[in-house]
Amino acid sequence: MSERRSFWGFGRRKSAEAQPEIPAPDSAAPDSTAPASATAPAASAAPGTVSGDTGVREADVRGTGADPAGTAVDTATEPAPTAGATAAKDGWFSRLRKGLGRSSNRLGDQVSGLFTKKKLDASSLQDLEDILIEADLGVDTAMAITDRLSQQRYARGIDADELQEVLADEVEKVLAPLARPLEITGEAPFIVLVVGVNGTGKTTTIGKIAAQQAAAGKKVVLAAGDTFRAAAVEQLKIWGERSGCTVVAGAPKADAAGLVYEALDAAADADVLLIDTAGRLQNRAELMAELEKIVRVIKRRNPDAPHAVLLTLDATTGQNAMNQVDIFGKTVGVTGLVMTKLDGTARGGILVAIAAKHKLPIHFIGIGEGIDDLAPFQAEDFARAISGL
Repeated sequence: MSERRSFWGFGRRKSAEAQPEIPAPDSAAPDSTAPASATAPAASAAPGTVSGDTGVREADVRGTGADPAGTAVDTATEPAPTAGATAAKDGWFSRLRKGLGRSSNRLGDQVSGLFTKKKLDASSLQDLEDILIEADLGVDTAMAITDRLSQQRYARGIDADELQEVLADEVEKVLAPLARPLEITGEAPFIVLVVGVNGTGKTTTIGKIAAQQAAAGKKVVLAAGDTFRAAAVEQLKIWGERSGCTVVAGAPKADAAGLVYEALDAAADADVLLIDTAGRLQNRAELMAELEKIVRVIKRRNPDAPHAVLLTLDATTGQNAMNQVDIFGKTVGVTGLVMTKLDGTARGGILVAIAAKHKLPIHFIGIGEGIDDLAPFQAEDFARAISGL
């Protein structure tokens, strides 16, 4: 069995010749420059490309259903992943593991301190449960992990690899049913309302989703509904220019609901309408009322819309993110989550606690400023990265 380097500082299995870990190479390193500081916006993106922080990239090319000789191919059989697709996945996981390094290291340091002093008994299991709760994984997940360990015969103790595998497995059990891509389906335009408190990355998230959808051949319209922050409008315009998307913007401090009404007209022949909103604290009733007004305006035009309400959450806020899900869910009926800034915190475990409590789909996670740093959520990847595997 090949050796795996443990992130945690205890119980490491040593190979005969330990080799330093080499990070998987990225096909294109993400540009750390935020969209708002871009200088020369690219022209409209052609189908199959994305213009943005990471430059121009070719989209995945799907097969045509025939071989070069014209012989029909059995399309029911899923093709094996290409070398490029495998490299891209490895590159993303490498960045995700690095981004979640502070979370996994914090957890690992505490656990290693515990198990270098104690064997796995009732007392150490209780201490482990406390550590997992303090790491924001949530009470239910912490209890599931310690219950599982208590049912197995670990009188001899447990090493890092075994504990990491148990942790990853239990975290994946919580997250796997909720890892769902944002599906743009049904009648057009598919209307997406993006909400959240100040500083959670709503505008940047919208820009990245727009670029991805445009690259997939969708006609996308962006509504600059954050009329109170001029920088947000300019930032969204830059994203629109880069990805070839129409941006509907109004005067500073204009009525956001009125602007959304105009955007609905502009998006009549579009595939997707992405609506930005001003950041608002969840405890400000008057600001939440404005958000409700936007939803009412949308529903007057289409009773079935918005088709998706995405709540962006800043991972660095920890337990406060749990309260945001509660309030925004009651106000506008959140349908899915986007967790941002996982690369800037040791509190990434909060996503597990939120998932266990609210059971909301998790569509995307973000680990940086580049377009490729917002990716569809994969439960297994997240579970292994936060566990240090």
